[in-house]
Amino acid sequence: MIKEGVLFDELADKKVKCHVCSHRCTITEGKVGICRTRQNRNGKIYTLIYNVVSSEAVDPVEKKPLYHFLPGTLSYSLGSIGCNFRCEHCQNWNISQVNPEESYTMEITPEAAINRALAYGSKSISWTYNEPAIWHEYTFDSAVLAKKAGLKTVYVTNGYITPEALRRMAPYLDAYRVDIKSFSEDFYRKTCGARLAPVLESTKLAKELGMHVETVTLIIPTKNDSSEEITQIVRWVHDNLGMDTPMHFTRFHPMYKMNGINPTPLDTLEMAYNIAKKVGMRFVYLGNVGGHKYENTYCPKCNALLIDRLGFRVGTVKIKDGKCPECGEMIPIVV
Repeated sequence: MIKEGVLFDELADKKVKCHVCSHRCTITEGKVGICRTRQNRNGKIYTLIYNVVSSEAVDPVEKKPLYHFLPGTLSYSLGSIGCNFRCEHCQNWNISQVNPEESYTMEITPEAAINRALAYGSKSISWTYNEPAIWHEYTFDSAVLAKKAGLKTVYVTNGYITPEALRRMAPYLDAYRVDIKSFSEDFYRKTCGARLAPVLESTKLAKELGMHVETVTLIIPTKNDSSEEITQIVRWVHDNLGMDTPMHFTRFHPMYKMNGINPTPLDTLEMAYNIAKKVGMRFVYLGNVGGHKYENTYCPKCNALLIDRLGFRVGTVKIKDGKCPECGEMIPIVV
C-alpha cells in the first residue's frame, strides 16, 4: 500500500523536503530519498512501505535488547524494507539495503498487527530489524492503536529520527532502544553514511520526552574499540541520560562488508564494562556472549543478583516493588 506521507515541505519545481529523518532529503519528482522508501509523487511525499512487512516474530523483549523494560515478556516484532544508514556491518542488509520490490514481503495492516500481538500474548509491539523512523506513518498509526489496546511500544532505532518526528511519536512511544555506534563523526560518515550529532540529539530528546531509553554499542575491533572512545560514549550517556540508563556493549561478528574483521575479544567487552562502571553507570551489560555474568542485573548498592539471564532467556526476577529485596535500593525498571 502506497500512502501519502507526513512531515515534508513542498518546494518549487515540485521538489519536496522530507523531515522524517535527519538526512532531510530534498527529493525531485519521481525520485526517492536515501531510505529508498519515501518518494516524491507530483510534489508530495508518499511512503512506499505502509503495511509492508518483511519480518515478523514474537521475540523475548531481551532480544531488542531491553533489560529494564518488561523483563521476561514477549514483544511482537515487525520490520519492513529500507534504511537511512549504509552500515558496512549490517546484520539485516538483505532487508535494509534493498528496494521495496527486491525482497519478499507481506501486508499487515496496523489493525492486524495489534490483533496478532494480543493473540500471541505479547506485552509490547516493537518496530525493529530495519530502521523504524523511515516507517513513520505505519508505526505512528500502529502505536496509536497499540496504546488503546494496552500494549507498550518500542523503537529499535539508529537514532536518526528528526526532533519533529520524534515529538509526533512521543505520546505513543514507550521505549527507545538506540544504537550509539561510535563517538566519531568520521566513523559515522565512512561506515554508516550518516552523522553522530543527530543521534545524540534524538536520544537526549527521547529521554526528555519521558521514554525509557537503553543504549547499545556494538564494539568492532580496530573501528571503535579504543578505551578513549568508549570513555567518551559512557561519559556522554552518564551526563545526558543519567547513571541509571542501561548500557549494552555487544560483540561484533563478521557480517556483510566487514567479513575480514575478527569477532570482538571478550577482554575488550570487559574493558568497556569496567570503564562504564568506573565512570558511574549503574547498569551495564555485555551482549552476544551467552552465559557471561554481565548479562545479569545486579543491585548497584549491595551486588545482589536481581535478574539472571542466559542469552534471551530470563530466569528469576527478584525485584520487589521496584526495590532490591536484600537492601531496599530502588531499581529503575518498567514492569
